[in-house]
Amino acid sequence: MAIEFNMIQTIGFAVLLLVVGRWLRNNVAFFERFAIPAPVIGGFLFALFNLVFKLTGWVDITFDTTLQGFFMTMFFTTVGFGASVALLGKAGKMVTRFLLVASVLVVLQNLLAVLLAPIVDIPSALALMTGSVSMTGGHGVSGGMAPLVEAQGVERAETVAYTAATFGLLMGSLIGGPVGDRLIKRNRLQSSGTRNVDVDDSLLTAYRRDLRSDQVMQAFIVILIAMFIGTYITDGINWIISQFTDKAAFPNYLGAMLVGILFRYISDTRNQRQYHEFVPTQEVEIIGSVALALFLAQALMTIKLWELADLAIPLVILLIAQTVLMLLFARFVTFRAMGSDYDAAVLSAGHCGFGMGATPNGVANMESVVQKYSPSRLAFFVLPIVGGMFIDFVNILVVTVFLNVL
Repeated sequence: MAIEFNMIQTIGFAVLLLVVGRWLRNNVAFFERFAIPAPVIGGFLFALFNLVFKLTGWVDITFDTTLQGFFMTMFFTTVGFGASVALLGKAGKMVTRFLLVASVLVVLQNLLAVLLAPIVDIPSALALMTGSVSMTGGHGVSGGMAPLVEAQGVERAETVAYTAATFGLLMGSLIGGPVGDRLIKRNRLQSSGTRNVDVDDSLLTAYRRDLRSDQVMQAFIVILIAMFIGTYITDGINWIISQFTDKAAFPNYLGAMLVGILFRYISDTRNQRQYHEFVPTQEVEIIGSVALALFLAQALMTIKLWELADLAIPLVILLIAQTVLMLLFARFVTFRAMGSDYDAAVLSAGHCGFGMGATPNGVANMESVVQKYSPSRLAFFVLPIVGGMFIDFVNILVVTVFLNVL
């Protein structure tokens, strides 16, 4: 039996899976413990059912994922709006230092994947899906980059990326707390309050105001305009690149991200009254969260798990290697680069979570450490800014370079 979903039916079905995922996350401690997003839960659950359908031949389901690309571009556009140059300047040197540390990990994750590719006998571009695409990038960047890789003829890139990202969420949450705990005990660290560094308390908590329809509309306006202009920017950049080589190209949403950064910079430098912001960041953030959920639900429910049959052993080797890299990097690089003190130990625990999954996992790791010992304002200030605002942009650029030199 064959079932075909049109565009409207596909997005509607994705929303149903999102609802199922939200219910499971709220009622199953395992999902809450590992901070697994609702669209990942619902989408992956259906992918498992679809695997059974495929293997038994009961039903063949086809989806029209036209809107997946739209919501993906919308999400990455909001990532651009979140990258505030003004905020980075105010945040202080510790944020900049941690961004550099996280960027080094991004490069190393990709180098490891590429170097192991010939050993496990799979294409380098496919192995790269287990690098920073799925580790530091999580499901969001996986959904943005993997389809581009498949479009270049690398089969099963999406399935590998999403599977690796799900593994990263779990493993990053498992290793983070023990890493921080061991660093604190081994070095006999104690919290002496936040270090004497430039920390602007106003950046630690975001002011929330009442939502208004005109500001929601303004958020949609700036996002969609950025998407519109961004497509031409990406086309222009890729045209220039094509004059020199046909092996390099940037993803379609890169231009929209750049326009988003520009719009946010313009908004930050203007003296704006409340409810009259050029870029209403609160509404943009909400729209980005909705777009990510809808894009991920569609992406996860359409992955073809049966494609992993002959990739099981190579994938396990690659993912174990990434886990070892994260452990060693957090212990010997993150900890030392961030000061080798209590705050650095807490940040190392957080880096395991966000370096192998997502920012919420990193925050959850840090919470598990400080609950046992003592608070670390610096760690909870630095990691969310880097993980939530800047690292995705760096990651996409680095991955694009790797893909185009393979």
